[in-house]
Amino acid sequence: MSCGPTCGSCSAGKVANLERLGVDTGRADFVVALAGNPNTGKSTIFNALTGLRQHTGNWPGKTIARAEGGFVYGGKRFKVVDLPGTYSLLSASQDEEVAREFILFGRPDVTVVVADATRLERNLNLALQVLQLTDKVVIALNLMDEAKSHGLTVDARGLARDLGVPVVPMAARQGEGVEDLLKELSAVARGEVVCQPYRLKYEVPGLRGPVESVAGLLRKAFPNLPHAQWIAMRLLEGDRRVVEALESDELEAL
Repeated sequence: MSCGPTCGSCSAGKVANLERLGVDTGRADFVVALAGNPNTGKSTIFNALTGLRQHTGNWPGKTIARAEGGFVYGGKRFKVVDLPGTYSLLSASQDEEVAREFILFGRPDVTVVVADATRLERNLNLALQVLQLTDKVVIALNLMDEAKSHGLTVDARGLARDLGVPVVPMAARQGEGVEDLLKELSAVARGEVVCQPYRLKYEVPGLRGPVESVAGLLRKAFPNLPHAQWIAMRLLEGDRRVVEALESDELEAL
């Protein structure tokens, strides 16, 4: 039987994971991760959400800076963690490793992926990888004003339907879409909106069998493990960080 949203042991484990990642939840009701490619306006959105209620530090054991902030919306306190700007979550760099580890092990209540509307195809690479790791995602489709000036039209509703998560059109520098983003991320965090994220299918010849075999072993060892297929893929690739998580108690904590 899987745990419910108010399960005390799950909440305690989540807080412990966040503390290990250097994040003190304090009195926050929800934790928000802010992810995105570099130069998508992620920092602008972070500042719009948190205002002056922010501080910086480093990720534990890393030289990579971490920005955190907070805001209150609908009577609830939200803590925002601004993840390093990355193009993927394949753990090829420290930035990618930090972002992936936080989404996977920190289990934020909602992950906001900031995407550049003028370069949507490139930005969807990261968005699809995030959707493999968590069910709770909102896409902040930023720079819509620049897309319009270039004669580009983006069907935000169609994109939301295809991805199975809320998509919020924004021009953050002008303050457009910020209120809509607050509304959507709050609804996802509270469970008022249940996402049905699009998941990549492992249909490559010769790959599906090994993935399902390893995923089956993972589910047997860790019955409540989320995203066993994704973790199986990383193990088959020899992903050092995921292997370490398997050998330690981190996967069990998930």
